[in-house]
Amino acid sequence: MSQYLDNIDVRNLGNLDLLAKQVVEGFIIGLHKSPFHGFSVEFAEHRIYNPGEPTKNIDWKVFARTDKMYTKRYEEETNLRCQIVIDSSSSMYFPEVSKETDTYMNKLRFSSLAAAALMNLLKKQRDAFGLSIFDEAVNTHTRARVSTKHYQLLLGHLDNLIHNPVRDRKTSAAEALHQIADSIHKRSMVIIFSDMLEQSEESEKLFAALQHLKHAKHEVVLFHVVDKSKEMDFEFQNRPYLFVDMETGEQVRLQSNQVKEQYVTQMKAFKEELKMKCLQYRIDFVEADINAGFKPILQQYLVKRSKMRG
Repeated sequence: MSQYLDNIDVRNLGNLDLLAKQVVEGFIIGLHKSPFHGFSVEFAEHRIYNPGEPTKNIDWKVFARTDKMYTKRYEEETNLRCQIVIDSSSSMYFPEVSKETDTYMNKLRFSSLAAAALMNLLKKQRDAFGLSIFDEAVNTHTRARVSTKHYQLLLGHLDNLIHNPVRDRKTSAAEALHQIADSIHKRSMVIIFSDMLEQSEESEKLFAALQHLKHAKHEVVLFHVVDKSKEMDFEFQNRPYLFVDMETGEQVRLQSNQVKEQYVTQMKAFKEELKMKCLQYRIDFVEADINAGFKPILQQYLVKRSKMRG
């Protein structure tokens, strides 16, 4: 289990707050040993006082110690707004695990824990964050805020996702993303976790919805969440399997090697089309393999945040 959480020994996926803190703390320590050590991860609760501002918020205790004027930062002051969007359609529950199992990762659990870690990092940096969850419709949508109470509320939504998997729930990503784009009124970073497994005839509608987010001046990062070994590389033993479509319930029985070459070719073409479309629309495309840990997610966020503030 520890490999999924970047060498953190996790025995219980039930405490998202604790896991998010551990992931972020491990990530920050790792920053000093990586090419990303130059990033300034700001966790200060004060900012330098600018002449002409009201003096009522000056922290005089800090002034007495440092002879420098700083003002206290309050929750309504924020550097950045981030809307985290999670696809909760049934295909995201692959590989399937039982409700009682807390020690195994699937795409939805990975996305939820990655989102929790991002929110923890955003909260530390006094950035505002909101959460949207969709399948055939937008089921949860919260505006971006920065309070601890808001953070705990969103963790509750994520916890509910992890422990209540649903079969045969399709996705209408295009419609949901249009709705989310219409509801975000200030320029934001929009981070999407999805396997992007739409019907092929829906792909143009999906990219029109992503364009909608860009037209609204948002910066968009798409984390393409996959179990790379199974979904992209089709690494199954050469024996008969019963494959079940988690969104439709459709079943097919076959020997894995009968279809592996064709399947891998088609999935590679699917991913390349996704990457090219994202490049065309200036959307950051990042493959998020559930077996590769959370550092790539947090690193991409820092890179994007640095560019937005630059």
